Amino acid sequence: MSDARESMEFDVLVVGGGPAGLAAAIRIKQLSPETNVCLIEKGSEIGAHILSGAVLEPRALDELLPDWREDPPALATPVTEDRFMLLTERRGFKLPTPPQMHNEGNYIVSLGNVCRWLGAKAEALGIEIYPGFAASETIIEDGRVKGVVAGVMGITREGEKGPNYQPGMELRATYTVFAEGCRGSLTKRLFETFDLRAGVAPQTFAIGIKELWEIPKEKHKPGLVWHSTGWPLPSDTYGGSFLYMLGENLVSIGFVVGLDYPNPWLSPFDEFQRFKTHPAVRGFLEGGKRIAYGARALNEGGIQAVPKLVFPGGMLVGDCAGFLNVPKIKGTHTAMKSGMVAAEAIAAALAGESPAVLESYPEALKKSWVWEELQGVRNIRPGFAKYGFWGGMLNAALDTYLFRGKAPWTWTHHQDHETLRKAAEAPRIAYPKPDGVLTFDRLSSVYLSNTNHEEDQPSHLVLKDPGRWKSVNWDQFRSPESRYCPAAVYEAVGPEAERELKGTPDAEARGEGASVEAGNGGARLVINAQNCVHCKTCDIKDPTQNIDWRTPEGGGGPNYIGGM
Repeated sequence: MSDARESMEFDVLVVGGGPAGLAAAIRIKQLSPETNVCLIEKGSEIGAHILSGAVLEPRALDELLPDWREDPPALATPVTEDRFMLLTERRGFKLPTPPQMHNEGNYIVSLGNVCRWLGAKAEALGIEIYPGFAASETIIEDGRVKGVVAGVMGITREGEKGPNYQPGMELRATYTVFAEGCRGSLTKRLFETFDLRAGVAPQTFAIGIKELWEIPKEKHKPGLVWHSTGWPLPSDTYGGSFLYMLGENLVSIGFVVGLDYPNPWLSPFDEFQRFKTHPAVRGFLEGGKRIAYGARALNEGGIQAVPKLVFPGGMLVGDCAGFLNVPKIKGTHTAMKSGMVAAEAIAAALAGESPAVLESYPEALKKSWVWEELQGVRNIRPGFAKYGFWGGMLNAALDTYLFRGKAPWTWTHHQDHETLRKAAEAPRIAYPKPDGVLTFDRLSSVYLSNTNHEEDQPSHLVLKDPGRWKSVNWDQFRSPESRYCPAAVYEAVGPEAERELKGTPDAEARGEGASVEAGNGGARLVINAQNCVHCKTCDIKDPTQNIDWRTPEGGGGPNYIGGM
């Protein structure tokens, strides 16, 4: 078995087949048809790892493909109604819809289907697309990014070269566009290598958990966009819900929890399940059937957390840079536009018109509507962290209606992993047991995500210091990863853990495939990496940043169905 790698050369390499990466690739080909463009995607197909209960603002799509409505993506449903609700434990109150959340002219879509549709458009232009091709290493030579290593396979669980070992390929390019999405594994290391986060606010994140339901026809109102805030989250925790009706009797329902929450006993997954029992919510779902499930981390830091976007040989686009408009609850249009602007800078550089591509991309983006849009909402999300729920609501109203996004200050963020209180100082939360009809456990949910990893491969979830788990995660916080993970990956076991966690969500049965253990004495951690849905929450929220999410073999992870 040789370690020699084959090499392929391109003008432009795009890492990631989401909206930003596909928009970048298409725009380059539109401007420069002779340019050799390659796009790689770690999912088994384009769209396999794309999770979003998405309302698409078509502004960027209109610019990229003006005639797209003549051949729209499957399930694209025009928005017909907006509702914004404040929930208490037993009641729901309809509030005026904030201006940022108005959806006239927008579409409820399966973002996975949008990406599949964009992928077909890209291939028609001659772009080479390689799905199931995970990039595991960035090639950096003489201080410049020269491409990536992708397609390494056949490493056994023990870290040895197995009988089907493949060393992967070097995909080299003049310019490499990183479009990995939130908390990309290569992007995370680029931040350190090129010091891209110097001088900007810390990124803050949320976890979004989502289910797709098929409901009775008489309950389905195509185009309904329904959001809520309030119950069941406590006032010191940012979050809310979405419910979108699309296609034929489909409902995309989800729950978002800011990862700066302080209570280590909180479980975002169980908060979502509890949310569905609210009288204002359960009526939408009763008589229906849950058909899909997934979870994903989201960047919520806004413009003040956007890193340096360029470095020798490469650039960041889309959600790996953090262009989500949090109050609008949309980021696809801004992600696509960032990819398009980057593509325009690359095309100009390749044509010899503007060799300073590393400066022209961020400067052009700052002059675009993306920057103006994000600048106007920059203080709303940090207002909730600063003042709590009610103070945050008041701040959002003042920022929107009085200052109109032009307040003479910009608030910063804190690191999400630094906000947890000690377990002994925080109130425990009693979550009801799932009924299997409206509410569910983690394992049955993971089953619906179609998640799969080759069993004989190293765990892609690595403890940098295994000994730290017992002294910090267990002794101080009682294994918060067992609760913030939405896929039953992390399990605290042993006599002490059994006594301490009896009756909590952590005590539910786990699946097979335990791959890593850490800790000793009365409690230890088991990592069931096979269950991972690639949400990256553990990589973000671990109290000492001890969990490192690494790229598994290509094609592994969730395979979200077309309706997602």
